Amino acid sequence: MTTPPGDLALVTIAALWGAIAGASLPRAVHRFSVPWEERDGGWRATCPGGHPIRGWLGPARCARCAEPAPSPEPESMADASPAASAASAVFYAPGAVGLPLLTAVVCAALAAATGVRPELVVWLLLAPAGVLLAAVDLRVRRLPDPLTLPLAAAALALLGPAALLPEHAGDWTTALLGALALGGGYLVLHLVNPGGMAYGDVKLALSMGAVLGWYGWATVMLGTFAAFLLGALYGGALAVVGRAGRRTTIAFGPFMLAGTLAGLLIGAYAA
Repeated sequence: MTTPPGDLALVTIAALWGAIAGASLPRAVHRFSVPWEERDGGWRATCPGGHPIRGWLGPARCARCAEPAPSPEPESMADASPAASAASAVFYAPGAVGLPLLTAVVCAALAAATGVRPELVVWLLLAPAGVLLAAVDLRVRRLPDPLTLPLAAAALALLGPAALLPEHAGDWTTALLGALALGGGYLVLHLVNPGGMAYGDVKLALSMGAVLGWYGWATVMLGTFAAFLLGALYGGALAVVGRAGRRTTIAFGPFMLAGTLAGLLIGAYAA
């Protein structure tokens, strides 16, 4: 079975968008990756070398870290030029290749499953934020409020206009109810076992419920089940190799996002 040319073009455009958006994430990942004990600082303002970081988007590299120690005279004009410093800039955070590749794959998969429908624009806009959240949670086991709460609001705000356009395959009211239901469910789990379910996961669940609820309650259940299943499989694998015990905590945000992606792909394809 061959892929229609129109679908192939859509997937290619989505992948290119994902690669470009993913390439802008490394700096944001570094700035938001503040450990829990340092969370009062909000976000990082400097690179590991102590130099100020300008802006939020772009590669995580610092030209000043590559500057040689001050000397009376540079060895050559090339060594003293800004172009030479930029070319030898030091990368202070990983993700220069992995983040664009991952975001491109996610966006391409969403385009392939959703097709030419209004909600695809919403998925493509939200996908880079999801990758950013997963990367931050993996690094510091924390989901910052400046990312989780605006993401939930953006999901509902963007799906509103999509529901007014023809050819859409979802329901905005169910998206709103899904956000409230899943957020409420995660809040109960947090209150019962705060050590096992962090409050950041509760806030992320609002976004999960919104995007999954767009395609109905079955999709909400599927995405939620997939998140817990993936988390359980990962935790079990760590226990088997002796790297985790009963009290070991893992970053659950990436599994929530992966489960949401799985449910969203199935929901979009079946819609």
